[in-house]
Amino acid sequence: MAILPLALYTADQVRELDRRTIEEFKISSATLMERAGAVTLEKLRKHWPQTQRLAVVCGVGNNGGDGYVLARLARKAEMYVTVYQIGNGDQLSADSRAAQQSLLNNGVAILPFQPQALQSTDVVVDAIFGTGINREVTGPWAEAIQAINASGHPVLSIDIPSGLHADTGNVSGVAVKAQVTTTFVGLKQGMFTYLGPDYCGQITFDSLQIPSEAYENITPSAYRIILKEGIAKLPLRARAGHKGDYGHVLIIGGEQGMPGAARMAGEAAYRVGTGLVSIATRGIHASLLNMVRPELMCYGVENAEDLKPLLERATVIVIGPGLGQGYWGQMMFNEALNSPHPLVVDADALNLLAKYPQQHERWIITPHPGEASRLLDLSINEIQLNRFAAVYNLQRRYGGVAILKGNGTVVCSGDQPLGLCTAGNPGMASGGMGDVLSGAIAGLLAQGLTLSEAANIGVTIHAMAGDRAAREHGERGLLAGDLMPYLRRLANLQMN
Repeated sequence: MAILPLALYTADQVRELDRRTIEEFKISSATLMERAGAVTLEKLRKHWPQTQRLAVVCGVGNNGGDGYVLARLARKAEMYVTVYQIGNGDQLSADSRAAQQSLLNNGVAILPFQPQALQSTDVVVDAIFGTGINREVTGPWAEAIQAINASGHPVLSIDIPSGLHADTGNVSGVAVKAQVTTTFVGLKQGMFTYLGPDYCGQITFDSLQIPSEAYENITPSAYRIILKEGIAKLPLRARAGHKGDYGHVLIIGGEQGMPGAARMAGEAAYRVGTGLVSIATRGIHASLLNMVRPELMCYGVENAEDLKPLLERATVIVIGPGLGQGYWGQMMFNEALNSPHPLVVDADALNLLAKYPQQHERWIITPHPGEASRLLDLSINEIQLNRFAAVYNLQRRYGGVAILKGNGTVVCSGDQPLGLCTAGNPGMASGGMGDVLSGAIAGLLAQGLTLSEAANIGVTIHAMAGDRAAREHGERGLLAGDLMPYLRRLANLQMN
């Protein structure tokens, strides 16, 4: 399988790349359309080599023009091709009109769309909308998309599934649910977060032979995170090294009845390579945690004075797993924030932060959409509708590094391009996963990585561990503790 580029772009940036290509490098829009159609046919035949009957559903923009080119080339390849037009043909651009006429000249009729028309085909090609859609899909376009999704046939979307927002991964109304999406020029950021992965299916990419110079001075909006490059930043272990060389993580949490969260965070920190882990928890839990994981140094802490010596010995702090929001949790939270050490803030510590907002540059905050909604005083739906804007606003309001967890976890490190994690699976929607993530991030911080490096690598090693566990045992029933052996294997990639 071809490797996708790391760079992600907004729809406006891709349009600027198109403009540069056409105006500065004198590659015409018609030439790009011809290349897009040819690449799409190549991808279609690769994925469904037995295809004989093809239905192409075209809109009135350049995406429809790509569809006309594909249909003509497929007809020349001796496929039986049926083309359906949605929208007013008088609105076609000059290049799309030329592509349409060339199709007609090759003996392929263009028919008005009828929902039942998709029954007799092998593959449906979606060429209705491109990256410009930013409104709710209604009327005949919505009916066509619903018919495509209900057809029961494999679907290939050209550039982006029609109805999917290229910048946010949001669907307003309806969108085509493709098995394969062949995208061009630049990967669109919305294809990799929120609803984007579910609607795009397998993503393939082609630059359409655009010169590399066209990309100069256009900074991608985000980058896909690659684990192996990040793991290489971890220091190699010296034979003369000792546990103190690899940091000391302090986990603060485990209010009465919730010791498991702190235990999982602590074990995750160990599994990615930190040298020492202490847990500050309620006294009732300390001996129990020592028994179930004796490598953890567990201390019963009932007040701020009890916590101070533990803070002095630590190099990185995790605050939040099982912390609670009562008097004890608030006391621990306030004392941890007075420490000069880097912090990973999770779970109830985020809820306390929402109640008592403040800004620090030495922490990583790790909210899921529900916690982010409280931190930004927005609804969960508003957070999900634009996850990129939400993570930017989290970082600006609270400082440090912000992580917005979810499908396509996003990391914001100030003015740097966003990091986006494309790993992970639905089986990870279970209790304790966030505790494992916060511990893994802290363990990486303790070994000398920067806040940004630890956040980006941490979310990726965590998601990939979940994928490996699910691949071996299935998504359903996946527990947070199941990730531990895979965290260790992935943290040792540089040595393998």
